[in-house]
Amino acid sequence: MEVPRLDHHMSSPSSPCEDVIKNLSLEAIQLCDRDGNKSQDSGIAEMEELPVPHNIKISNITCDSFKISWDMDSKSKERITHYFIDLNKKENKNSNKFKHKDVPTKLVAKAVPLPMTVRGHWFLSPRTEYTVAVQTASKQVDGDYMVSEWSEIIEFCTGDYSKVHLTQLLEKAEVIAGRMLKFSVFYRNQHKEYFDYIREQHGSALQPSVKDNSGSHGSPISGKLEGIFFSCNTEFNTGKPPQDSPYGRYRFEIAAEKLFNPNTNLYFGDFYCMYTAYHYVILVLAPAGSPGDEFCKQRLPQLNLQDNKFLTCTEEDGAMIYHHAQDVILEVIYTDPVDLSLGTVAEITGHQLMSSSTANAKKDPSCKTCNISVGR
Repeated sequence: MEVPRLDHHMSSPSSPCEDVIKNLSLEAIQLCDRDGNKSQDSGIAEMEELPVPHNIKISNITCDSFKISWDMDSKSKERITHYFIDLNKKENKNSNKFKHKDVPTKLVAKAVPLPMTVRGHWFLSPRTEYTVAVQTASKQVDGDYMVSEWSEIIEFCTGDYSKVHLTQLLEKAEVIAGRMLKFSVFYRNQHKEYFDYIREQHGSALQPSVKDNSGSHGSPISGKLEGIFFSCNTEFNTGKPPQDSPYGRYRFEIAAEKLFNPNTNLYFGDFYCMYTAYHYVILVLAPAGSPGDEFCKQRLPQLNLQDNKFLTCTEEDGAMIYHHAQDVILEVIYTDPVDLSLGTVAEITGHQLMSSSTANAKKDPSCKTCNISVGR
């Protein structure tokens, strides 16, 4: 059963929650005064006989839904007609100055067999901590409600985007990817000190690190997948990598076939923007059978190496030919260590564009091009 958000949809006559909401009188949802005293005409009365939910259990958690169940004493159980569910983001759990234990502030549902599914992208976001409490209620013939005490408050966290949600993002990204341009190298820009450190501390091998929290809030790779970021975008007029970079004046270049070949798997990771007109697509290259490959196989949509809208590897006359999408900025994560001896490190002639960095960048939640309805 899908549980509606009471306060969000109260004034919308076309809301899908209308049938449930109209069961509550306007008086029944009036806020208490600042002292926490219930209004005389609130339409809610206390009835001790109604069982108080306890031992609340949350299960089947996704990025925009969860199942909830609880135990109740059998006393007066048959009189329960509705459940009131107080759901709040954990960081804002003390923000409601008018909350009263007798006033339903968030969700209302008709009593159904437990466990009950709570689903709704308009009030549930991925990777977000929530608190929840439950109250049982009995609707009276005059429209008023008898209610139990609130249950204990418990906490839970919603999940990441599933493959289904990521496929929705993938399809949106395909719309704007544009035509394909040839490229021949992957490259990674950093400061000189970074490459000195790699040589001295890691035997000249670039090491995977945990991806930061840039991009979509629900992305399953943020804060979890280990890899090395590379770029492959080229300038339209030269067919070569741009000479400017936001990440440093030294660039490691490696031939595309060293990282991208029939022995690697390609996955779609994310699609986002940062309040700008251009968009980013994150792709993951993982050597087949590697730990990174196993991680991605369970969580990300896999792409055909030779036929996709973003990054392709095809064979022509015995040579490998590579193409990248023109109209999106590709961020490619390679999940294994990469030795510097496989490429070259040199100083670029352009500028360092700090304003273009995507480190921990937050996705624009209002962009219709790169957001899906499940969350941000």
